[in-house]
Amino acid sequence: MPYLCELNNGQRIYLDNIGQQTTMTIASSQPGQQQQSGTSFATGAWVAPPEALQFSNGAVIKLRTEQGELSIQVQGSSAAMVQGFPAGSQGQALQMQQTATMPGMQPMQPMSGMQPMQPMESMPGMQPMPGMQPMQPMQPMRMGDMQMSLNPMEMKMGNMEMKMGTPTAAASAATASVSSNASSSVASGVAHPGAAAESSTKRFCPQCGSAVQPTDRFCSSCGYPLT
Repeated sequence: MPYLCELNNGQRIYLDNIGQQTTMTIASSQPGQQQQSGTSFATGAWVAPPEALQFSNGAVIKLRTEQGELSIQVQGSSAAMVQGFPAGSQGQALQMQQTATMPGMQPMQPMSGMQPMQPMESMPGMQPMPGMQPMQPMQPMRMGDMQMSLNPMEMKMGNMEMKMGTPTAAASAATASVSSNASSSVASGVAHPGAAAESSTKRFCPQCGSAVQPTDRFCSSCGYPLT
């Protein structure tokens, strides 16, 4: 059970023995304020109640423990273990009485529990990417009076036109007509000097069979270059 003694200056000394430890609390009260300090010493278990003596420069607490006699000197709000008593001084015995409780620090409040973390919301699924639109066919390219297209591949420049691909129906008909006239002339066996002269001066496009002039560099029907 704790013990209490009161000094002449109004200080109170609280002592308690818990196991092998002796705890001491020094409390002082002044108008408008109250102070207290506490400390602990490894003294061993008490075998008798503590005794207190007051001196001019403080007080000495005498303890009888399993380890022998020990002394604790109190000066102001500090305390320390010493050997014996202050030399050349006469101490005044103080009354040591039992008390129900010892003043102590305010107990720490338990920490409030942390709030549980909220579960993470699932991320919305990604929307599928829209399909790519098919490419639009290329429009014919124009540069001045020149026009070019790729499907079918053809090029026009002024009055000249050039196509790459199968011959047109008109070109096939012209070729067939030329072949028929040539066959008729051979079959008749009649020489026509004027026709021979005209035949020697006329030229035909090797691509489409259309008649061209000797001075033409390109076929006016299909644009084929003439040599």
